Parts: sequence; C-alpha cells; structure tokens
Amino acid sequence: MDGAFDRLTRPLGYRVSRVSSYDVTGGNADAWMGIAPGETRVLADLDGPGVIRHVWTTIASSDPLYLRKILFRIYWDDEPNPSVETPAGDFFGLSHGRAYTYQCAAFSTSANENGRVDIGVAMNCWLPMPFRKKARIEIENQQEKTLEGIYFYIDYSRHDTLPDDVLYLHASWRRENPCDGWTGPGSVWGSEAWKTRHEGPEGKNLGDRGNYLILEAEGRGHYIGMNLGVDHLYKGWWGEGDDMIFIDRDGDRAWPPDLHGTGSEDYLCHAWGMQKVAHLYSGEPWCELEDHHNWGKVAVYRYHLLDPIPFGKNIRVSIEHGHANDRSDDYASVAYWYQDEPHRPFDPMPPMKLRLPDF
Repeated sequence: MDGAFDRLTRPLGYRVSRVSSYDVTGGNADAWMGIAPGETRVLADLDGPGVIRHVWTTIASSDPLYLRKILFRIYWDDEPNPSVETPAGDFFGLSHGRAYTYQCAAFSTSANENGRVDIGVAMNCWLPMPFRKKARIEIENQQEKTLEGIYFYIDYSRHDTLPDDVLYLHASWRRENPCDGWTGPGSVWGSEAWKTRHEGPEGKNLGDRGNYLILEAEGRGHYIGMNLGVDHLYKGWWGEGDDMIFIDRDGDRAWPPDLHGTGSEDYLCHAWGMQKVAHLYSGEPWCELEDHHNWGKVAVYRYHLLDPIPFGKNIRVSIEHGHANDRSDDYASVAYWYQDEPHRPFDPMPPMKLRLPDF
C-alpha cells in the first residue's frame, strides 16, 4: 500500500492542535483587529516538535493593495532570520496584489470576483512545515492605516520526535521592475526587427547572466517550485525564456546548466503559449486581459511536488525574460524550497512602495 491516501488506513501517531483567531469570549468577533501601521503581530508561537499542516487566512482591509503591503513571515527554531518572507498574497499564489480563485496541489484561494484589488479572499496552504523546537508565524502591517482585521487557522500536529534529517520549508519573494532587457521594437517576439537582432551573438545565451533570478540557496535540500507574476511593459509575447538550474556548483555558472529548459511556457508545463487553467502542479490561474499573450498582467506557477530538485551544497534557479533576455517586463516571484538550517539570509525585502503593482 503506497497510494496517496493509504496513510489514512493506519494510526497516525500524533496529536493535532490549532491556533486561530476565534473570539475567546464565545461571541462572533472572530478576527484579530486593530493592527497599527508598522506593527508586527505574532499569529502563532508554537513549541515543537511539530508540523504545521494547514494555514487558512483572510484579511479585512480597506486598502486596495493590502495583499502586497502586508508581509508574512515564519521563523523556525528561534533563528534570527525568517525562513519564509513574502507579501501576504504572493505566498498563497496571488500575484500583482490581485484577489482571484484557483486551486492546485499546495494552495487554494477563493474570491467573490476575479482580479479585483479591493476585495477579501480566502487563502489556504497545505505544504507541510516541520519544526523541531519552535515555530513563529507573524504578519507586519506596512499599510499607511490600521489593519481592520485578520482571520486565521493554523493547524499543526505535535510529535514526540522528528527524523534527524528533517528539512524546513523556505519561501522568498523578489522582484525586478523592469528586468534589464532590450526594450526596442525587436522585443516583439518573431517580428522582422527581432529576427534581424537575433542573427548575431546578442541572440544567444548559454549561461544565466542577465536572467531573472528565482532562487539562490546554500545548504542541503530540494527546490519545489515557484509562482511568478509578469506584467507586460512592452507589447508582445513575454515567454520564450529558458529556465536554467545550477546544482552544487563551486562558483562556476558557466554553460551548461545542470537543467536547461526550452522556454517559459514549457517550464510551466504548457505549450504554444499559456492556457488559462489551474492544474495540480502548474498553471495560469489569472490574467488581466483576453489577449494575455501580448499585453497585461499574468500569473503563473510551477510546483515540483512530484519531481523535486535536490541539492547537496547550493542551487541557483533562473529564467530568461524573453528569448536571450530581450524583454524588459515586470517580474515578481516566490520561490519555495526545503532545506536544513541555518539558511543563507535573504536579501532585504524591498520597501513597501517598491512592491506595489503598476496600474
């Protein structure tokens, strides 16, 4: 018996607990309210050994860009640096600060309308998050006004011991706005100007210099994927960017990568462009415009849950922004991976105003 649900037929051997925002008076005021501008509020401070199994949350805010202004962090075992640090919406796969409905193997969200920036949305994560000693989950309100409220469940299992080699979940957000590409008319893929430019050496890219960086990590672990928001700053197809993954290199990122892909939509498990679907491990759950290949904002994801990419010392994951980095679009992503601790500290989170989507 080795199916996905076979463990349900055997004793589980742990106890379950929950931290939530429920009204401790027995009333119906089930949100934590009044989080001031600049305030950090700890949602859960858990003792281990344990495994967070499910996180659900929804946020009440009158700020239309709250999904990017509020930060979500997780610290393991009293480390000084967070192992998870992203804008609240992006962690759950909501790019561009937009609320929309989608479902995949690791996340689901539910909104009354798709693509709005000024409505509430339910957000869920089912990635397992083990911890040996402590787990601290917090949010920081970087809105200019008081946060009206946050509702949440954090469900976790309590264990007597965890395996000695257990790995910890990590997630990190980054953005390049714009990517450093060629912004002339030749950035329209397949045009005559594009063909002329790409006859020469500038149309070739066999290393990852200039690529959009998704993840750079040190230690032992495995990469499990990313979500990516792309905003067209120049008309034309945003894809054709090869993914490149370097594993356990000693400062050498010369060609060839250990894994070299054939184009953005191919890495995302699509073909002939992106289709407006949300599958278990890859998809495009939201796009702004009908002509989503050539204009507007798009949201995509690829999760390596059945095909994780292990590394023993380090890993670097990048992707071209257009063929040979010819485009200068706005890219923002969350990378997810498991690794041992301590981890390499993340780059500083950009100030709130530099995280906001363009309109």
